Amino acid sequence: MPRWLPRAMVLGLALYACFQLGSWVFHQLVGLLINILIAFFLALAIEPAVGRMAARGMRRGLATFLVFFVVFVAGAGFVVLLGSMLAGQIVDMVEDFPQYLDSVIRWINSTFHTELSRVEVQDSLLRSDWLRKYVQNSASGVLDISATVLGGLFKLLTIFLFSFYFAADGPRLRRALCSVLPPTKQTEVLRAWEIAVDKTGGYLYSRGLMALVSGIAHYILLEILGVPYAPALAVWVGLVSQFIPTIGTYLAGALPMLIAFTVNPWYALWVLGFVVIYQQFENYMLQPKLTSKTVDIHPAVAFGSVVAGTALLGAVGALIAIPAVATLQAFLGAYVKRYAVTDDPRVHGHRWRGGGQALTRLRGVLRKRRPAEGAEPGADGGQDDSQDGGPGSDDRP
Repeated sequence: MPRWLPRAMVLGLALYACFQLGSWVFHQLVGLLINILIAFFLALAIEPAVGRMAARGMRRGLATFLVFFVVFVAGAGFVVLLGSMLAGQIVDMVEDFPQYLDSVIRWINSTFHTELSRVEVQDSLLRSDWLRKYVQNSASGVLDISATVLGGLFKLLTIFLFSFYFAADGPRLRRALCSVLPPTKQTEVLRAWEIAVDKTGGYLYSRGLMALVSGIAHYILLEILGVPYAPALAVWVGLVSQFIPTIGTYLAGALPMLIAFTVNPWYALWVLGFVVIYQQFENYMLQPKLTSKTVDIHPAVAFGSVVAGTALLGAVGALIAIPAVATLQAFLGAYVKRYAVTDDPRVHGHRWRGGGQALTRLRGVLRKRRPAEGAEPGADGGQDDSQDGGPGSDDRP
C-alpha cells in the first residue's frame, strides 16, 4: 500500500464528515437564516426614513423605534378593523343562513322538480359522518393551531429584533464590514449597499402608491354598490393585491366579492368585473409609470424572479425577489461595461433590405441562365447568335 493512501482516505473521510455536519447545521438553521434575510430587507426599506431623522440630530435607535412604532400601530389598527368587520359579517351570514338555504332549495325544486325541505337538509347535514369527523379533527387540532400561532409570533419577534439592530446599528455594521476589506473593495461594498437601500425603498414606495390608488378605486366602487365596511375592504384590496405577488389580486378580490354577495349576488359579479378591468389598467398603464423611476424591471424579468423566489424560499422569496433582482440589475449596470449599438435596421425591429435585394438579383440571374422549357436547341442557338453577335458568344451550357 502506498504511504499516501491512508492519509488520503482519512482526509477524504474527514471532508465528508465536515460536509455532512455543515449540511445538518444549515438545515437546522435555515429558518433563522430566512428570518435574518427578511429582517435585512426590512431594515433596508426603513433605512431612508431612519437616515432622514438621524440627519436632523435624532439618535438612530430612537428614530428606528419611532418608525417601527408607526408601522406597528398602523398594522394593528388594520388587523383590528378587519377582524371586527369579518366577525360582524360572519355573525350576519350565520343569522341569514336559513334564508340563503331556503332560496337555494326553492331554486333546486323549481329547476329540477324535486321536493326538498330545509328540515331534511339540516338533519342530513347534522347527522353526516364527515361533519362529526370534522368536529373531532378540529377539537384535536386546537393544540396544533396554538403551537403554529406561537411559532409565528416568535418568528415575528425575531424578525423585528434583527431588523431593529440592522437599522439602528447600520453605520456600525458597515464600518465592521469595511474594516476587513481593502480600500478599493470598501467603495464597491458601500455603493452596493446604497443601491440596495434605494431599490428596496423605491420598491416599497411604488407599491405603497399603487396600493393607495387601488384602495381608492375599489372604495369608490364599494360605496356606489352600498357594500358595508367599504373602507376596510378597500385597504384590504390595496395592501394584499400589491404586497402579495402573483396571487395577491385574486386573494384581495375574494373578500369583497363575498361581502357583496351577502348584499346582492349581482354585486359580486360587478366586483369581479371591476377587479379584472382594474388589474389590466394597473399592469399596462399605472405600474410602468410608477416603477420606471424606482424599480425599472422588465415585466418578464419581474415575473421570472417571483417564480424563482417562490421556488427557492416560498412566500418569503416571492416578497423579496423583485427588490433583490432590482438591486442586482442596478449593481451590474454600474459595473458592466457597455458599448454603442451599431446603426442597423434589425436593431430597431425593421427588416434588412440588403438581403432582399441580393435575393432578387440572384433570382434574376438564375432565370436568365435557365433554358426555356420545350424550345429547340437550334432555335435557341440561332436567337442567341443573332442577339449576341456570333456563334462564339453563346456560353450557356
